[in-house]
Amino acid sequence: MAKKKSFPLRINPELYEVIERWAADEFRSVNSQIEFILRNAAFKAGRLPKAKPGNKEKDPLQD
Repeated sequence: MAKKKSFPLRINPELYEVIERWAADEFRSVNSQIEFILRNAAFKAGRLPKAKPGNKEKDPLQD
């Protein structure tokens, strides 16, 4: 597994609560939910290339 970059994130408490509930609904941690949202946005914007065949990286929209 590739090493992940850590960084502090300051977020509005109201938005955090929304993400926290959303994550619980989808059985994810808040951290995983934020990464999922960002990955989907990057993919939809064409900034994240599609996974190559045989690559372990999944299409973020298939999660």
